[in-house]
Amino acid sequence: MSLADVIYLPETPAHDAEIESINEEAFGPGRFTRAAYKIREGGPHQRSLSFVAVDGGTVIASVRMTHIVAGDGSALLLGPLAVRPAYKNLGIGRKLVAMALEAATKDGWPSVVLVGDEPYYGPLGFKRIPRGQLSMPRPVDLDRLLAHEIQPGAVAKLTGMVQHADQVGVAEPA
Repeated sequence: MSLADVIYLPETPAHDAEIESINEEAFGPGRFTRAAYKIREGGPHQRSLSFVAVDGGTVIASVRMTHIVAGDGSALLLGPLAVRPAYKNLGIGRKLVAMALEAATKDGWPSVVLVGDEPYYGPLGFKRIPRGQLSMPRPVDLDRLLAHEIQPGAVAKLTGMVQHADQVGVAEPA
């Protein structure tokens, strides 16, 4: 395998089964108990802002984005980001995140939030959200709540409980 052989594509419904397999491999059955998963159960993800990496016709990595709201703010929840073990540490996940952030910016989204490790996501522009500003529907390490601000002041508008936008009937940004 050469990185030159990896193709990055917008996600389509044809990728769903392989993405589910990658997420099962990466996160196991415990993924269903996580706070971010609970939010994602509230409605569909933004397929137009979600991407896959393909090698030889097989999906080897994926990233999804989901519209969320909290307080007066609206954002995208990045994740899950998953890469098959044989393809880890090659920059594929970082490239997928960069593609998703670029698409979110072009589409006019104010910010992107995730639950993840700051050493990994920090170099991609994510910063820790102040403790207590956001809460999740299930327990989460508040030091792992990170945000990438696209529009100045957008992260400050995100306060209180994070919910899938479909749960409260909020439309996408114009």
